[in-house]
Amino acid sequence: MNNKIKFKGRLGVFFNWPIIIALVLAMLNVGVYVYDIKSGVFVSIFIVIYAVSTAIVYAINTQYIAREVVGFATQYSTVQKKLLNEFEIPYVLLDSAGKVMWLNEKFGEITGVDKKYHKSITSLFPTITKEFLQKNIKATEVEASFGEKEYRVAIHRVTFESMMEEKNNFDVDAENEYMIALYFFDETELNEYKLANIEQKQVAALVYIDNYDEALESIEDVKRSLLTALIDRKVSQYFSNVDGLVRKIEKDKYFVVFKYKYLHQLEEDKFSILEDVKTVKVGNEMAVTLSIGVGLKGDSYNDNYAYARSAIDLALGRGGDQAVVKVKGLIHYYGGKTEQVERNTRVKARVKALALREIMEGRDNVVIMGHSISDVDSIGAGIGIYCAAKVLGKKAQIVVNDPTSSVKPLIDCFTEENGYPEDMFIDSETAIDMTSRNTLVMVVDTNKPSYTECPELLRKTDYICVFDHHRQGSEVIENPVLSYIEPYASSACEMVAEVLQYFQEGFKLEAREADCIYAGILIDTNNFMTKTGVRTFEAAAYLRRSGAEVTRVRKMIRNDMAAYKARAEAVRSAEVYRNAFAISVCPAEDLQSPTIVGAQAANELLNVIGIKASFVLTEYNGKIFVSARSIDEINVQIIMERLGGGGHLNVAGAQLVDCTIDSAKRIIKDTLEEMLREGDIE
Repeated sequence: MNNKIKFKGRLGVFFNWPIIIALVLAMLNVGVYVYDIKSGVFVSIFIVIYAVSTAIVYAINTQYIAREVVGFATQYSTVQKKLLNEFEIPYVLLDSAGKVMWLNEKFGEITGVDKKYHKSITSLFPTITKEFLQKNIKATEVEASFGEKEYRVAIHRVTFESMMEEKNNFDVDAENEYMIALYFFDETELNEYKLANIEQKQVAALVYIDNYDEALESIEDVKRSLLTALIDRKVSQYFSNVDGLVRKIEKDKYFVVFKYKYLHQLEEDKFSILEDVKTVKVGNEMAVTLSIGVGLKGDSYNDNYAYARSAIDLALGRGGDQAVVKVKGLIHYYGGKTEQVERNTRVKARVKALALREIMEGRDNVVIMGHSISDVDSIGAGIGIYCAAKVLGKKAQIVVNDPTSSVKPLIDCFTEENGYPEDMFIDSETAIDMTSRNTLVMVVDTNKPSYTECPELLRKTDYICVFDHHRQGSEVIENPVLSYIEPYASSACEMVAEVLQYFQEGFKLEAREADCIYAGILIDTNNFMTKTGVRTFEAAAYLRRSGAEVTRVRKMIRNDMAAYKARAEAVRSAEVYRNAFAISVCPAEDLQSPTIVGAQAANELLNVIGIKASFVLTEYNGKIFVSARSIDEINVQIIMERLGGGGHLNVAGAQLVDCTIDSAKRIIKDTLEEMLREGDIE
């Protein structure tokens, strides 16, 4: 074998020096012959003797030198192998298919296998698959676990070609193959410390009593302190179970601090304090409800508190009786299954009316917009705000893109012949031109920027006001100068009617203006059958006193024959799912307002005995619009939130994109099944 070995690289150059010197001397000897022939002959003899003796010595010693080199390499390799075998870090060598070729003692200790083990590494560590190892990478890392230990695995691919380049002393053939070396670093303890550090972080929470004043007013004076004490006790006991610190900061507000590790426990029981506190009864007719806002994972404690404030505002904006957990950009909701408690006091409406007037007085003009595909409630509320701006002498315009047949009768009431400007209703392009930094952009009947007729308007002004009766979600209009969101209200028109009563002394609506606002209430309450409270009828009474005529309104909101047939077809073809849920499709052909017809069909389906909730799907403008309705047993709002929508307990909706009618039906059924399993609906 040694005779076949050829020295290469630096070692080869070193052993070939005598031959190189002989060749150099032979070349120099040519010059000596030219100078003196005798001297040249003498040098030639010397060169021959040198070359022969060098060749003899080289031939005799080559095999001994090779033997010594190989012996040294073998001893060196043995030392390396011994060191690697006793290496404190678990190490394993795999072939290109991921099978174990060699392992050191430490790897055998942690896995319980011996050096005869030649199976795939995946059998020991399922996360290290053959496909993962065969990726075209030189080095990477992966997390793996074995038993109770967790490891960070460093993966290195070593090709035979690269080894030959590093040890280029022998001429040995090498195919383009590779081996994979894995180093296992035990990070179990480090991960435990990391987890402990996270779990010990403080979480800030705010707990508000939603209906404190209303609950106290419903009981005798002597029992009020008892009710307050029982609520305090419930809240303190609930959070003390998770080692929380509770401090009462106002008569109906608490500040709570607890460790992050207990948050999962609270989320698992879905903040049971929300239901538990409703059991407090000392003669009060009204059940007490709470709102909870939790903030965590901020960069500082102040950030966590800011998240908690934002979360509690969101919980209150959604009607209360729920917990909202805010983790930076992520928001999770718990509770919110019951109807919101109506406030009989109008103090808030009066305050908002005065604030709106003050804001309007300082603006150049007013641009009003509702949600896209405007409905009667959106247009009616916009007309009410237009009337408020007109009283102050401000230029006001309502943004309506492609008005549908359902709202055209309202728009047709406001013509130049009736004393209204030609540009009272404008499209988005005109609105953008009319909007400056000092324009008041008034958003009604929605609080989601993406749902508005022209979202770009929200970026062109410094003054935005929001009037809406829908629950807030994670997407909200940022930094409004005035926000009036009341989920207990039946409609945006009801809210506007209340505000107009306090807007200015002697304020009076024209009959056609009152008709349009009244129509909005009528449509959203399904002829005063849904979400109607004392204040709903008071707002309707105010509009009647202002000249609203029920007969005119009824004529204004009638459907054409095509819409009536489509609604009837949706009711006829409804599928009853689980003997409680009606699911149907509203045909959109030849309809100018298919989404409104779909909503009407959903209301009709509730008249069927045994139907607890109805879902009507309408395909329109490349989207699937879902109208969800219920009477009292099912909260359709939390169902629609699962689909990215929202609304109220009894009236809600969602929009689905990139899906067919059949897949939309399947999504609704799967969502219902999931929520039934989780107990969110019954």
